[in-house]
Amino acid sequence: MAAAPRGASAADFETAATHAIILDHRSGRVLFRKNPDEPIPTASMSKIMTVYMLLEQLKAGTLTEDDTFVVSEKAWKKGGSKMFVEVGKQVRVGDLLRGIIVQSGNDASIVVAEGLAGSEEAFAERMNEKAQELGLDNTTLRNATGWPDPEHRMSVRDLARLASLTISNFPDYYGLYAEKKFTYHDIEQSNRNPVLYSFDGADGLKTGHTEEAGYGLVAAAERDGQRLIFVLAGMESARERATESVRFMQWAFRTFRNFKLFADGEEVETAEVWLGEKVRVPLVTAEPLALTLSPDMREQMRVEVVYDGPIPAPVKAGEPLAELVVTIPGVETVRQPLLAGSDVARLGPMGRIAAAVGHMIWSAE
Repeated sequence: MAAAPRGASAADFETAATHAIILDHRSGRVLFRKNPDEPIPTASMSKIMTVYMLLEQLKAGTLTEDDTFVVSEKAWKKGGSKMFVEVGKQVRVGDLLRGIIVQSGNDASIVVAEGLAGSEEAFAERMNEKAQELGLDNTTLRNATGWPDPEHRMSVRDLARLASLTISNFPDYYGLYAEKKFTYHDIEQSNRNPVLYSFDGADGLKTGHTEEAGYGLVAAAERDGQRLIFVLAGMESARERATESVRFMQWAFRTFRNFKLFADGEEVETAEVWLGEKVRVPLVTAEPLALTLSPDMREQMRVEVVYDGPIPAPVKAGEPLAELVVTIPGVETVRQPLLAGSDVARLGPMGRIAAAVGHMIWSAE
């Protein structure tokens, strides 16, 4: 298990984005936040949810990439970013998937919504149900495209969580978010995500822009085994989005590092055993523990083992006996169970009597 700080304050990094967050993918903990929970207009960034709904069907096997959906007049007429599908035509699901991810096609998004739920309105209701299921508490979706609507809102925290879930739940499809070009109907379009071209390790996910929302970006990158997810929203231009996102990501990877604390099954401490054939039992980790921290946070880190002792025998290997507690000022406390590293049998009757007598003599002294 990887753990990370609850989140640096906005004062730790000045960003032009009105709303921003950095999420440590492996732990799900926030490393940086600025207005993270305010529901804001998403523009095309909410298409991550449209894609998520489609990927669930592909993963479940209820759809294949070779299945087709028909293009309605509504989808064909939709303005904004387009895949350029033709009304009345049958379009492969695999092409629609790339048309949304790479080309940000509003038309492709509506085709998928209608193909999965019968109408875009019904699809929006399904997305809202899924948002509640996933714990996206500041999300309300009214369409499949992110088209301006006074009730279509997500927080940057919810966008980051959804990106993380996409990476975890659909590893066979996530690579599509790194594709830089897609051609449909002999029309080649490039992915609008600027970090794919300018930041080493970036592999997703989605840009967005409307007059109300400003310019936004959901990005993900992995370097040296460390994966971070970024959301920035409310910037004033595409150029500012491109430069600010790279600056923000560079700062994050310079500032935060994965520090390995304990390996899986590593002995952390020993605990006293009462009336056992051994007087102490090793306490071992239940899983690896790594902390994503800045160097300053690491210096202030305090690690302690907490248990009620002595622990009465018998003890079975693997039995939870204690808790490893990691505290850092201003950071959410990390807790992890510690297990018995070996069996400890109970003493026989004579041994228990001798131990009890010894304990009384020791106490009297």
